Amino acid sequence: MAKKRAREADGAAEAPDKMVEDGDSSDDDDFDMVNVDFEWFNFDSEIDFHGTKSLLRQLFDVDATLFDISGLADLILSQPTIGSTVKVDGKETDAYAFLTALNLHEHREKQPIAELTRYIAEKAKTNEALAGIPDLLSSGNHVGLVLSERLINMPSEIAPPMYNMLIDEIEAAVEDKEPYEFSHYLIISKTYNEIESTLDVAERKRKKGKQDATLFYFHPEDEVLQKYAAAYGSYDFTKIDEAIADSKRAFQEMGVMPRGFMILIEASKFADAAKAISEYLSPPS
Repeated sequence: MAKKRAREADGAAEAPDKMVEDGDSSDDDDFDMVNVDFEWFNFDSEIDFHGTKSLLRQLFDVDATLFDISGLADLILSQPTIGSTVKVDGKETDAYAFLTALNLHEHREKQPIAELTRYIAEKAKTNEALAGIPDLLSSGNHVGLVLSERLINMPSEIAPPMYNMLIDEIEAAVEDKEPYEFSHYLIISKTYNEIESTLDVAERKRKKGKQDATLFYFHPEDEVLQKYAAAYGSYDFTKIDEAIADSKRAFQEMGVMPRGFMILIEASKFADAAKAISEYLSPPS
């Protein structure tokens, strides 16, 4: 079968499933070179529950409390050969990143997926650009829900091998008659806007004009994926407000307002989208 599935026997993958991140030293003596080995692993239910759950909470942000996140993590771990975790200190540690795909139709009667599917449909109705997604989810088509998250300081260069391996794994699973033959892939991600703080109101009233609501990407690969999309767009979290944005300010006057983000890609275009991510983000040789 595909190389990723063979990894279970010995843990860490061979190249290209291992990547070294070099921190360049500079003329400033305050900086030293740091070498970090990133290793790719299959999901392991004995090890990865808490790390996966934590990253899912980060992905869904304040709305994570609306779902059975533990149940969703268990479902991800129940298909260990679909998707990857990325770790630094060996298999026994928590994941720094993960990527997987779940069949929404196959798992439609399981509580975590039923809750999440209703949530996605409701959020899609709030954005005209996503208006076709609810009908697709109720059509009986096999839609692959792609979930991906990583710690904030992880380099984006880990994304290309994760997507490439996912495609190989799904192709191998389809050959084995497993339920991964999708009509579409629906990627759930997250973006953010910078907004004016609700603090120091008097000071801000003296400032002229308003800042443009520029969209920023937590995952740079999303900007590539949306070029291959049948539909994409942002939505507001159910439990978000400007006070939360203030709590996430970091060394700047502007607050950060996270928003949910969906990208719907036809299955026939997914491999090309992954290739484009590789061209955009792969580190120079």
